[in-house]
Amino acid sequence: MKPFFLFYYLLSVMLFIIALPLLILLSFKKKYKESIPARFFLFKNPPFCSTNAIWFHVCSLGEARALKPLLELLENKKILVTTITQTGHNEAKKYNAEVRYLPYEMYLPFWVKPQKKLIVLEAEFWYLLFSIARSRGAEVILLNARISDKSVKKYMKFAWFYKKLLENVDMVYAQSESDKNRFLALGAKHIEVIGNIKLAGEIKKTKEYEKPDAEVIVAGSTHPGEEQSILEAFFAYEKNKEAKLIIVPRHPERFAEVYALIKRYGRQNNATVSRFSEGKSFAADLILVDMMGELNNIYAIGDIAILGGAFKNDVGGHNPLEPAYFGCKIITGKHFFHQKELFKYVHHVQYVEPDEIADALEMTKELPPSMVEEQINLEPVVQKILKNKRSW
Repeated sequence: MKPFFLFYYLLSVMLFIIALPLLILLSFKKKYKESIPARFFLFKNPPFCSTNAIWFHVCSLGEARALKPLLELLENKKILVTTITQTGHNEAKKYNAEVRYLPYEMYLPFWVKPQKKLIVLEAEFWYLLFSIARSRGAEVILLNARISDKSVKKYMKFAWFYKKLLENVDMVYAQSESDKNRFLALGAKHIEVIGNIKLAGEIKKTKEYEKPDAEVIVAGSTHPGEEQSILEAFFAYEKNKEAKLIIVPRHPERFAEVYALIKRYGRQNNATVSRFSEGKSFAADLILVDMMGELNNIYAIGDIAILGGAFKNDVGGHNPLEPAYFGCKIITGKHFFHQKELFKYVHHVQYVEPDEIADALEMTKELPPSMVEEQINLEPVVQKILKNKRSW
C-alpha cells in the first residue's frame, strides 16, 4: 500500500468521525433521508452484484439524465450506476441498470468490485474511487469532463493532489479546449475534446397541457433568493396583468417555503395563487409547480423562461437546452459557470443581474425565441470508450 494512499484513507476516517454528529442530524432531513444513510452508513447500499461491467458514476439529476442517450447505445452491455444525490438516484433507477449510492470514500476498499470500465461524468473527482477501481482492473475514464472558470484557481492551488488523482485516469474526454488545457496543467496525460454530451440528450414533454390565453412566464429550476427577485420583477413588468408566472423550484423540499412566499406576493398585489398539484390548472396569476418531472411540460406552454441557478454565484446555472428547445425567450443570471459550454450553443439569451429581470422582461418583445444551434453524435464517443486501451 502506497504511503499517500494510506495517509488519505486515514484522513477520510478521521473526517468521518469529526462529521458524524452532523451526518446523523442531516440524515433526518427530507433532502438527505436516503442519500446520507446509504452513503455514510451503507444502509440498504450493498456492493454491486455484477462484476466485469461498465460502471458510470454521476452526481445529481442533470448528469443522470445525460446518461440516457449513452445507455441507449450500450443497451446490450451490463451497466452499473452510482450517484450522490437522491434526485440523481431516482433518475438513474429509470434505466436498465444496477443503481447504488456511491459510498463515502473510507468504505470503498471493501465495497468496490472489479469492473471493465469506470466512467465518471463532469467534475466528480474522488481519489480513492479512481485508485481502487483502477487497481481492481477498471479503465478509468472522465467523460464530459470540465473545470469551470470559478473553480480553476482552487484546482491549481492543489495541483500536486490532482496530479496524483489524475495518475489513476486513463482517458479524459473534455467538454472544451479550455477544459483540456486546464486538465493538462493538472497533469492529465490523454485528453480529447468531444463537446458536451448533454447536446445529444432527447428533450421531450411527457404530458400535453393547453396553453393559457395569456403570456406565460416560467421561472424554472429556481433556488433560494431567486423567487423573490423574480416575483418583484414580475409585478414591476408592464404586462403583468396580462401574464401568468409559473414557478418551478429546483428542489422539492422547498415547495412549502416557496408557496408561502408566492402567497405573500399574491396578497400584496391582489393576484390569485395556486398549487399545481391541487388541480393541475393554470387559471391563477401565480402558480407553484410542486411536482417533479413537469418542467419540460411547462416550458412547452411557456413564452418566456427565467432560468434559475445563475443569479447568485453559488450554483453555476442550469441546462438552457430545454427551454430553448421549446422556443422560450430565455432570461438568466450571469453566474452560469457550470453550464458555460452549453450556453455557447444557445442564442438570444439575456444575461442579467437580479434587479434587471423586469427590464429583461420588457426587452423580450423585441427579441426572437432562443434556439439551439448544434448537436453531438454520441456513437463515435461510445465506440472510443469501448475500444479505449490502457496506455501503461
